[in-house]
Amino acid sequence: MKRIAILASGAGSNAANIIQYFKSKSIAEVVLVASNKSDAGVLRIAETNGVPTHLLTKQNFVLTDEFVKQLQLMKVDFVVLAGFLWKVPAAMVAHFPQHIINIHPSLLPKYGGKGMYGHFVHEAVHAAHEAESGITVHWVNEHYDEGAIIAQHRVEISESDSVADIESKVRALEMEWFPIIIEKVIKDS
Repeated sequence: MKRIAILASGAGSNAANIIQYFKSKSIAEVVLVASNKSDAGVLRIAETNGVPTHLLTKQNFVLTDEFVKQLQLMKVDFVVLAGFLWKVPAAMVAHFPQHIINIHPSLLPKYGGKGMYGHFVHEAVHAAHEAESGITVHWVNEHYDEGAIIAQHRVEISESDSVADIESKVRALEMEWFPIIIEKVIKDS
């Protein structure tokens, strides 16, 4: 059984979905949830589900390889970014080549990069009057949202859709597809 660590910065809806999905699967399990915010809802979700948590700091995540060593000790196979807002250090990418997965709420390469997350992405999509948006699941490399694309799923946007409507449509894609894509990546590895 493969071991997954989830990194998240916020409420944790994607993390909760992933944890629940893999509870009924024999291919993988979530063994750690880490966050860079001590008050992030994702930490409470993890604790409720009996998943150990870890608080990330600049010291243990960026300046040293302390967190990478913890992942190695826990025999983590895959790292999944689910709304994680920090850039992954190059040393961590090197330790887990083609084993760190991110989800982005747009059809990359559009609306990606530093500062493009959550509502900022949906506002940009809305302002550009895009006819579609979606999700991109990709490998993580040393640059924001530039890793090789694993999968994309699209949704139509109408002219009458608000930013909240776009966000809702994209969120539905995330909930439907992210765990399935993670499972496929694990099976193919």
